[in-house]
Amino acid sequence: MVNARTDPGRIMVARAGAPPVEWAVTDAPVSYPDAIAAMEARVAEIAEGTAPERVWLLEHPPLYTAGTSAIDTDLLTPERFPVYRTGRGGQFTYHGPGQRIAYVMLDLKRRRQDVRAYIEALEEWIIRTLWRFHIRGERRDDRVGVWVRRPDKGPDAEDKIAAIGVRVRRWTTFHGIAINVDPVLEHFSGIVPCGVTDHGVTSLVDLGLPVTLSDLDIALKAEFAPLFGPLETATD
Repeated sequence: MVNARTDPGRIMVARAGAPPVEWAVTDAPVSYPDAIAAMEARVAEIAEGTAPERVWLLEHPPLYTAGTSAIDTDLLTPERFPVYRTGRGGQFTYHGPGQRIAYVMLDLKRRRQDVRAYIEALEEWIIRTLWRFHIRGERRDDRVGVWVRRPDKGPDAEDKIAAIGVRVRRWTTFHGIAINVDPVLEHFSGIVPCGVTDHGVTSLVDLGLPVTLSDLDIALKAEFAPLFGPLETATD
């Protein structure tokens, strides 16, 4: 595994003089339509240069989302939770309580206009964050997201612990990442998560770590700045 500290291709720090990225946390669950509307508005403002970049941490109530590559047959129980078609990349995924969503709204013109490098930087952010809890997250060339090996389930078993789905408009990013802290893992059974049938889904608590969302937020914040640049806490 290449470390981003020695691989500049996975570092997306803004150019010198760029203002800090706003860091915001919403404690109450946010409906998916409300989150999309808020992201759309902020992305437009960032692209116009009238608002700062933003990382927004939140939870959603239980729901399924379908990315631009979603296959309808991968939605196994369509009546179980609300289903939202969305413009992010990827296939079907589940969001719900106990899962930390980080919506990342960055201006790549201030960094590098390279979407692949941006996705790799998000992967690195997750991997570094997990390592703070001594969880070794890994990339897979044929699968998006971050994975952990599960030797307790078999010699080749591995589970997904974090998903990535992004969209870019006018070189401004939105959507982002989802890390499983302590969601109801059975809720993933209503879909084929990200189109992958050969591997499972896990969480920090499922791996035996009594981690809270607040614990994860602290780790995410600490690992963000080396990869993307300085932060300031939102006041609203």
